[in-house]
Amino acid sequence: MEKITSQQILDANLDDWRKLAQALHARFLTGNFVAGLRFVTAIAEDAEEANHHPDVTLTYPFVDVKLLSHDVSALTQRDIDGARRISQIARAQGIAAQPSAVTEIELALDTADLAAAGPFWAALLTGSPDSVTGDDVVDPSGRVPLLWFQHTDAHETPRQRFHLDLWVPPDFAEERIAAAVAAGGRVVDDANAPSFVVLADPEGNRVCVCTSLDR
Repeated sequence: MEKITSQQILDANLDDWRKLAQALHARFLTGNFVAGLRFVTAIAEDAEEANHHPDVTLTYPFVDVKLLSHDVSALTQRDIDGARRISQIARAQGIAAQPSAVTEIELALDTADLAAAGPFWAALLTGSPDSVTGDDVVDPSGRVPLLWFQHTDAHETPRQRFHLDLWVPPDFAEERIAAAVAAGGRVVDDANAPSFVVLADPEGNRVCVCTSLDR
C-alpha cells in the first residue's frame, strides 16, 4: 500500500481523528463499560471483515483507537477507510468523539554513541537489546513510550540529555502551550512551529510540543 502524507490526511476531513507521531488516534466517549464493550465488539467485527486491525484500549468512560498500517509502518488509505468506518459505527451507537483528548508521549535522549547507548536502553525498557530500530527503541507490546535518540556531539554533564516529546492535535497545540505557560512555563523556541515548540518548566527542564504539520 502507498504511504499517505499528513496533508492527504487533513484533506480527508476525518473529524474524529488526529494524526500524532505516526498513527491516527481517536477517543470515543462511551460513558460506561458496557457501551464501550459493545463499541469495541463492533470495531472488531469490522476489522475482521476488512482484514485491517486497529489498536483499541477499552476503559470505563472511553475507548481509545489507534490506526496504522503495520506492514509499512506508516499510514495508508486503509487507515483512512478504517477511520471512517469506525466513526460511522460510533455515530450509529450514539457515541461522540473527543479529538482534543488524544495525546502521545515519546522520550528523546541526546547521544553521541548510539551503538553503545541503544542496546542498554532497549534491554532496560523492553527486556531485549534487539529492540533498536534505526534511531528508536520500540516496544512491540506497547508497554512503554517510544524512545528516540537525538544525535549530538559528545559533551560533559551536567546538561539535560532527556526530554519529552508531547504530540498533540495541531488544532489544540496553541491551547496546550498557553495552559503550560500560564502554569509557570515559558516558550524557549518557537522557530519551528507548528512542527514543534520548545517549552521549559520553572526549573529549566525542557519539553517539545509536537504536531504532524510541516514535517
